[in-house]
Amino acid sequence: MTSSGFALVVPGRLDQRTGGYLYDARIVHELRLAGTHVDVHEVEGRFPDVDESSKKQLHAALGSIPEGSPVVIDGLAMGGAPDVIEAHADRLCIVALVHHPLADETGLGPKERARFEALERDALAHARGVVVTSPYTARRLEAFGVSADRVHAVTPGTDPSPQAEGPSAGDPPLLLCVGTVTPRKGHDVLLRALARIVDLEWRCACAGSLERAPEFVADVLASASRLGLGDRVRFLGELDREMLDSLYRRASLFVLPSHYEGYGMAFAEALARGLPVVGTNGGAIPDTVPDTVGVLVPTGDDEALAEALRSLLASEARRKALTLRARTHAERLPGWAEQARAFAAAVRLVVVDDRTEGVAAVRGARAPGSR
Repeated sequence: MTSSGFALVVPGRLDQRTGGYLYDARIVHELRLAGTHVDVHEVEGRFPDVDESSKKQLHAALGSIPEGSPVVIDGLAMGGAPDVIEAHADRLCIVALVHHPLADETGLGPKERARFEALERDALAHARGVVVTSPYTARRLEAFGVSADRVHAVTPGTDPSPQAEGPSAGDPPLLLCVGTVTPRKGHDVLLRALARIVDLEWRCACAGSLERAPEFVADVLASASRLGLGDRVRFLGELDREMLDSLYRRASLFVLPSHYEGYGMAFAEALARGLPVVGTNGGAIPDTVPDTVGVLVPTGDDEALAEALRSLLASEARRKALTLRARTHAERLPGWAEQARAFAAAVRLVVVDDRTEGVAAVRGARAPGSR
């Protein structure tokens, strides 16, 4: 990587509050604080299921970047447009940033899943290297034909956070769920589980955007009403930092029944708050939440999720034990400044390896004539 840094290409605005965008934005922020120039290109259009207009926008963004520059392209923009990536692969040093494969998104049919897998496999073949956000995703990319030596895992950082204090005296336990309401996050599973433990005292607050999957959100809200949970479960939408901090402070435990996570930043944040965690074994979650600090159940299993919640709600002693372990575990999690440096180092390695291979190729081509 040159001293001037690198370009980052993202689909849409960088300030969106999902795990992938939060990762991208925080890496940019920390690197800029450290004096590294990161030129962000926010590409408008429909991603990852791109149309011709979106391809033109991506092509224009890449075309505006000087030849030979290192360019990190978020997988959400890159995975569905291999033809655009191929068109710029020779003039730019392209590094793919994969939060999780597009084909692993929950709710895709077999044909759509196969199409995304083929597109992303093709796109990744044109990248000089790949940065992923977990060792799990690094292993997962083997199925996409990406050799291990081309992949660099840089997990998200975690901020030191104030410890959860729990609800006020006399209030019932507060279950906190943080995640955009989409099929992958499993809010429908959560509601079915909560309906099984209505005999216990609890409230549940769900923080996360209600705008990304309107049909699913409508189904979830209707389900909450149908199950008689409307007065105990609140869907609060996307919250600012201050409001979210207030929820964390008053929470008794954290629950998120995701079908799949490429890392699971919300889980790490909950652990940093000292909250007992109830999640699933989907994707990278078991790596992010060791069994010593949380309870993980099979994906989609509302009965197992209900039993896990019942067990923790019934035992304050068990919740306290998990709280102590969560705090100890969180102390070992890297911070964002450290991970930003690791990210820059990974990009630098890709660039250095690429230039070394280029020199070797030139020398190899000239060798016969030198004899």
